[in-house]
Amino acid sequence: MTQTAPDVTGYIYDRVGFEPTDAQMPILSARKRFILVAGGEQAGKSMIASKYLLSRFLEINEPGLYWLVAADYERTRAEFEYLVDDFAALGVLAESTKRVDPGRIVLADGTRIETKSAKDPRTLAMRAPDGIVGCEASQLDLETFYRMRGRCAPKRGWLFLSGTFEGSLGWYPQMHTAWSVPTEDEESFSLPSYTNTHLYPGGVDDPEIQRLKRDASNDFFLERIEGIPSPPEGLVFPEFRPNIHVSSLKWDVGSPVHLWMDPGYAGAYAVAAVQIQDDVIYVIDEVYEKGLVTEEMIQVCQSRPWWRDVQYGVIDVAGYQHQAMAAPAEIWMKNTGLYLASSKVQINDGTERLKSFLKPDPISKMPGVVIDSACTGILSEFGAAPNPFDGQTRAYRWKTDRDGNIVGQTPEDKNNHGIKALIYGIVDNYGYGYVKGRSAIPVKRW
Repeated sequence: MTQTAPDVTGYIYDRVGFEPTDAQMPILSARKRFILVAGGEQAGKSMIASKYLLSRFLEINEPGLYWLVAADYERTRAEFEYLVDDFAALGVLAESTKRVDPGRIVLADGTRIETKSAKDPRTLAMRAPDGIVGCEASQLDLETFYRMRGRCAPKRGWLFLSGTFEGSLGWYPQMHTAWSVPTEDEESFSLPSYTNTHLYPGGVDDPEIQRLKRDASNDFFLERIEGIPSPPEGLVFPEFRPNIHVSSLKWDVGSPVHLWMDPGYAGAYAVAAVQIQDDVIYVIDEVYEKGLVTEEMIQVCQSRPWWRDVQYGVIDVAGYQHQAMAAPAEIWMKNTGLYLASSKVQINDGTERLKSFLKPDPISKMPGVVIDSACTGILSEFGAAPNPFDGQTRAYRWKTDRDGNIVGQTPEDKNNHGIKALIYGIVDNYGYGYVKGRSAIPVKRW
């Protein structure tokens, strides 16, 4: 007979000497097929994930198969070691590997727990498991999430995801928000750091927590301590909508490609590969890199298939300034023969010009700018994707005070290199004037 969740949890946890807290118990008792736990730092996510699997393996009356999946094998280690110790305490451990790359636990009844790495997708295409624990799941990509969900289907198995938000953009916080309203199959939880009373005896009132709340940014405290997503506030371009401005684009072979660029060096050296059709700007690709010099950026661009169609370029006016080396625009000309236009653009004027192109045309319903979904660097600046360098929420924002109030009339000069590249290109091609139906001013063709 299948045991109920309370029976299982009571029996198992007593045997291993574990007493769930009031904050942990709703998570451990949940029996939805798909569960997501956003934990604060040091909240005990790995321990909770292992205890959840522990509570479920007795619910079936035959040997089961369970997976621990992470971005790499090493990130499964904490859950793996917790399980080895607990199964040993229960007296049902038959064997286990010392390594986790891959790791394997075999129980007395033949039940197996195996570690899997998302770096090797083939490991996720084997025999369907009864349950999967996604370890540090916020570091997994969306494709891996769908793979795991698909592997649960044959046995109608469960998927338990746990991790700390690496920013509030991307599939993991989106799933958390969507599942916060439970459905028949899905539910999400937040597990704040201060629920770990071993580390923070005072709970939410613990002096260390209160110091963090006082000193850290609101985004950091919500995401990394409370386990609550904090979508970007004060965006310079709040009118940007992924469902309108983002699509899967194909390179129109043979049509001119423009390169619009901002050599931001310390932040990002951004190059947008653009094709213009019917006065709609299509960003078909980007080269968005950190730490590369101009010669290296040129090599990356020349390796892209659209390079053969590059006919024109635009660069930040600073691209013609000499410092300790040749100006970037001069290097582009010398190495590729590509002339880069440049003109001084006031940031607020440029911002308003880009805003005008984000508006959908009243007749065609098409916006003036569409960006390929793979351009994660530019999309991160609009607040539509995590930053590709660190996975954090790093969007182009207005300057704000500690309370989140916008101060001044100028945005922060960071997280904007891809956006500035778009602004330079738009101003160069269209100027500052209003374009009725975006057809009054002809598009430059070379």
